[in-house]
Amino acid sequence: MFSFFANIFGYLLGFLYNIVSNYGVAIILFTLIIKLILLPLSIKQQRTLKKSAKIQEKMKVLEYKYKNDPEKLNKEMMNLYKNEKMSPFSGCLTGIIQIILLLSIFYLVRSPLTYMQKIPQEDINRYVSQLQEAEKETSAAYPEIDILRERDFLKEKNPDDSNMNKLDIQMNFLGLDLSKVPQQNLTDYTVYIIPVLYIISSFISIRMTTAMQEKQNKKKKKANEPLPVIDAETGKELPAVKEEEEEIDAVMQTNKMMSWMMPIMSITIAFVAPLGLALYWLVSNILMILERIVLDKLIKDDEE
Repeated sequence: MFSFFANIFGYLLGFLYNIVSNYGVAIILFTLIIKLILLPLSIKQQRTLKKSAKIQEKMKVLEYKYKNDPEKLNKEMMNLYKNEKMSPFSGCLTGIIQIILLLSIFYLVRSPLTYMQKIPQEDINRYVSQLQEAEKETSAAYPEIDILRERDFLKEKNPDDSNMNKLDIQMNFLGLDLSKVPQQNLTDYTVYIIPVLYIISSFISIRMTTAMQEKQNKKKKKANEPLPVIDAETGKELPAVKEEEEEIDAVMQTNKMMSWMMPIMSITIAFVAPLGLALYWLVSNILMILERIVLDKLIKDDEE
């Protein structure tokens, strides 16, 4: 599945590279286009978060009324989501898409000759064999990156090979070689620039997410203190749920933990993957931060 999406993304990245003739610039434009394609999903997700905060009171009523009948509670919960035109699994879709993007673009950046330049696998295997026979350094993880690094040698070995022109990918971006892998170049300080910038942008993104969640939960706590919970059917006031504040705190802690998981996984991969992948994540993070700021201003609560 990831190879399928990597192949599709490869056509787009190859098209952009043919226009700008620079791998780094092509990745930036590629990231921008992917963000624009996913913008409707981001808007829907933001609206869902806003709307989710508004149905908490209704859910609390149901939890009290059917606290001794879990089956009835689940049924009423589903009816509530249906009436509000919301899906309880809407948040999962975004997570699944993020994982698909993460791994598909990792495949793409790891194997640019396969997915971007569309060089047949048998030719790539032949080039790797030639490098190994000449005792050139090769790695099992990034053989196509090794091919790009030794392209001058391969051109001498294969003067009539039509694929040799496809090896001329301009990997230099602002003085950085995007084909380098930090783990393989520990003494080269330049390989840490993009990953470190990515880490900084991740902390900013996490802080923004946490601040938004804390703001929403503070509103819930404040609303729960002075206002009684009213049963919509009988009009009677329901007793306060003592565990409400603890539940909100637990949700906040869970959300904080989840918001750290993806960046930590990405940071780990960024140090063992070519810098082109870290550049994609860095640009994606910057665009996501700008997107959140803009959408948070445009998509207001009814109260606001």
